[in-house]
Amino acid sequence: MTTSRTRFVAFEPVATIDRVRFPVVLFDLDGTVVDSGGIILASMRHATRTVLARDYSDRELLAHVGGPGLEAQMHAIDPARADELVAVYRAHNEPLHDTLEACAGMEDVLSTLHGEGRRLAVVTAKRRATVELAFARLPLAHLFEVVVGGDETARHKPDPEPLLLALERLGADPADAAYVGDSPYDVRAARAAGMFAVAVTWGRIHGRERLAEEHPDALVDTPEELLAVL
Repeated sequence: MTTSRTRFVAFEPVATIDRVRFPVVLFDLDGTVVDSGGIILASMRHATRTVLARDYSDRELLAHVGGPGLEAQMHAIDPARADELVAVYRAHNEPLHDTLEACAGMEDVLSTLHGEGRRLAVVTAKRRATVELAFARLPLAHLFEVVVGGDETARHKPDPEPLLLALERLGADPADAAYVGDSPYDVRAARAAGMFAVAVTWGRIHGRERLAEEHPDALVDTPEELLAVL
């Protein structure tokens, strides 16, 4: 999981808001905008070793990341000790946000979309307080009109409720919106919400093959490809 600061040359705006395909673009955060896969995996491993004295494969630890939230992820690992796992995970994970980097090229993508007049939002499984830790490290908050955290809805991805809440706050229609994410749960949630589903591969939390199985409307490997489909 790289934390490179490599930057692409800023993209030039190529469209005005009345000509763009999707005037509203919602983004997942982990593995899509911020390169957090490494710290998520490290904290999952720390929690399971500390609480359960057991080693799990990377695939087992990351299987449910990006979906129903940390509590549900830990419940899937050990229902009886889920609360302990969550507490140990958070104590380990939150300080690591001081090392967080944006996914390569995404700062330029977001700036380009914002400059074109697109309305941008974040819809994430992270608690709102943890989102603020990420934004304290990375100067991205001003680009997003709306943020929906994982603690703001009763149901979570792949249920469409968080995405629909973001659209409600924006006063936007699903037909005008795309949702960009790096997990199968993101694709399912976008489809359930009636939005264009874009899966990105650079998060490396979920493999390209697993994403392809969900049949997203677009599957992209680079920021340039993302701009092209939006």
